[in-house]
Amino acid sequence: MLEILYEDEWIIALNKKPGITIIPNSKDDKNTLTHKLNQFLSKRGSTIKAHPCHRLDKETSGIILFAKGKKNQANFMSLFHFNNIKKRYIALVKDKFKKDSGIINFKIENKEAITKYNVIKEYDGYSLVDIELLTGRTNQIRIHFKMIGHPLLGETKFAFRKDFKIKFKRVALHAEELSFFHPFLRKEITINAPIPEDMRELIL
Repeated sequence: MLEILYEDEWIIALNKKPGITIIPNSKDDKNTLTHKLNQFLSKRGSTIKAHPCHRLDKETSGIILFAKGKKNQANFMSLFHFNNIKKRYIALVKDKFKKDSGIINFKIENKEAITKYNVIKEYDGYSLVDIELLTGRTNQIRIHFKMIGHPLLGETKFAFRKDFKIKFKRVALHAEELSFFHPFLRKEITINAPIPEDMRELIL
């Protein structure tokens, strides 16, 4: 069942569950969010295809924005490309921080990459962190927090599972908020996605 967070004439935003990919890995792969959304739109009588405007890892939950039609996809992808969409995430990361807030500014593949963070709450062996991406490099959050010694809980690509005191079945990352100036409605839009159950269990 798809969870629609926002919809208008040009875009539709879904709350992505962890464990599903956005686009197919092969020609026959139909277990993707894009395929499921287009099935849903077709049953509603729409002839327009939805296309993703950005990406989230398979393990990551939260807001994913789709455009209705290729032309709208190009318009909204340009907002992401020029960093005109504010992206906020929350993550559970290893250990406690020495500073409650900071800016991580390490290049990724020789490209500028900037991540802002604020520690929301500390627990035994991990912390809840609010994150704002100022650039959009692949795996930016996962790489940056590994580089400062605080890999995300559940991390297996940039850290070893055996290094974590707290076990988590996926990367503990959730795309919580998107905000942007809508180019067609000419007003500010903010979309929020509720924290998923698996993360909520560790922050109550």
